Amino acid sequence: MSENCTHNCSSCGENCSSRAGGDSLIKPLHENASVRKVIAVVSGKGGVGKSMTTAMLAAYANRQGYTAAILDADITGPSIPKLFDVHERATGYEGGIFPVLSKSGIQMMSMNVLLDEETQPVVWRGSLIAGTVTQFWTDVVWQDVDYMFVDMPPGTGDVPLTIFQSLPLAGIVIVTTPQDLVSMIVEKAVNMAKMMNVPILGIVENMSYFACPDCGKKHEIFGKSRVEELARAFEIPSFARMPVDPVAAEKADLGKVEEIDPSPLLPVFAEIEKA
Repeated sequence: MSENCTHNCSSCGENCSSRAGGDSLIKPLHENASVRKVIAVVSGKGGVGKSMTTAMLAAYANRQGYTAAILDADITGPSIPKLFDVHERATGYEGGIFPVLSKSGIQMMSMNVLLDEETQPVVWRGSLIAGTVTQFWTDVVWQDVDYMFVDMPPGTGDVPLTIFQSLPLAGIVIVTTPQDLVSMIVEKAVNMAKMMNVPILGIVENMSYFACPDCGKKHEIFGKSRVEELARAFEIPSFARMPVDPVAAEKADLGKVEEIDPSPLLPVFAEIEKA
């Protein structure tokens, strides 16, 4: 694949492995869209801070001068707009849908920007949910995106499989927490990535420790950190330890995720840049 690939195969003459058609299941982008690199943020279970990680990676990319976007693939539990304090509805025209923008210009598409009411539940079967995620890729007019981050639903079901097959992923980032149970869950995500031949770029351990504001000592309140051990065991090139941070949690609740310190994620973002 060319470094300058836009993933719009309909206007491309290259004969590469990501080209739509033939044996490939990769879906073409909208004819007026451009996305250079797609990174999926995955976990084997819910509640590990995957959406927060996705939002922070996009915010950091944007801060570095890249054009960043988020495709919120968690159709039944979308939280990306809330993290950025985005409440307007998406608009479009007969030929496509325009992504909504965060205050700093991050493009995003989420089920919550299509609903009349944010609290309206999406009670759909898996095939319809997977089809909607595909449309977020094919029907949205993504504008000159350097890095698109896909906030995946937990597990290895319909939607993750659809994304692995339909989007030209440059790699994935796995999100986890310190508990012993998580190593088995991480291995499921690792094995799925290997089955689909998608590189694993990094692993992020959320709730890794709490830093005492008085003495500065780090307390591993949810168990001993295992992220470095997991990174070695599964040959994952980078890892990050994200602390339990009440200030960060408050900013996320207020839709100010772009103000959270992203420095623990920098080793993972460095691998994303190299992908």
